[in-house]
Order: sequence, then structure tokens, then C-alpha cells
Amino acid sequence: MVMSQPTPEEERGPKRVYANDSIEVYWEPRLCIHVRKCVLGLPKVFDSERRPWVDVDAADPASIAETILDCPTGALHFRRLDGGAQEEPEPETTVEPWPNGPLFVRGHMRILADDGTVLREDTRIALCRCGASRNKPFCDGSHRRIGFDSR
Repeated sequence: MVMSQPTPEEERGPKRVYANDSIEVYWEPRLCIHVRKCVLGLPKVFDSERRPWVDVDAADPASIAETILDCPTGALHFRRLDGGAQEEPEPETTVEPWPNGPLFVRGHMRILADDGTVLREDTRIALCRCGASRNKPFCDGSHRRIGFDSR
């Protein structure tokens, strides 16, 4: 039997989908560093103590989409099924260093591997700057474990 090499998408791990007739919410656990903007922004939909932790029936699709757009890591995305606005990249790419943490990047990005293959295209990404991530170039929260100090 011949085994093929996993694609970069497969190497990032599973993507979870939570959906109803109006919206699909996609969550990629390997990109989530638990900034908790979703949980704090719309706790009736995003509740890390509940299983499943995303309840797309608990709020209207516009509120869910607005909250997801606040996720700085790109671990959460959505697709509107009700004709509502889809996510668009910011018109200008910005890089914001998070104190003692990653670089939050917004815009239209294409991250390339050493061999030139595309690792990810996204509108929001958290890039490691402490050097300890096991998911490079993406942040995996290791900055907390190693006590990274960006000062």
C-alpha cells in the first residue's frame, strides 16, 4: 500500500463545522489560542464549558458573523447561507503585536512553506514570535508556557 503525504490542510488537524439553515461556523482547533473574544463577545453562542461549545441557534447570523470577525487568529470563520454578507479581507494588511504574545495579522494573506507551497490563505492569522510554537509559523499559545516577554 502506498501512503500519500498529508496536505498542509490535513496536517493542521480537523476543522469542526457548526451549522443551521442560516450560517455555517468553522472552527480549527489548531489555530485557536483561546484569546476568548468569541466567548466574551457572544457567550450564548460560544461557551467553552458546553458541548458542543458553539450553538448557532442561540443568536442571529449577523451577530455570530460579527463576533467571529473579531477573532484575531482565524481559528473561527463563517459562511452565511441566508444571503448575508460574507467575510471580506481588510482593505489594508495590518500587523499588531500582542503584548507577550503573537503577531495578529489582518488582510489578505498567503503564507508559503519553504518549498513555495501555500500553507494557508486567510484574512486573519496569529503568527508565532516567541519561537516555541509547535505549529509554526502559526501561534499555538506556547508563549504562555515559556513566559515569553516581548519587552
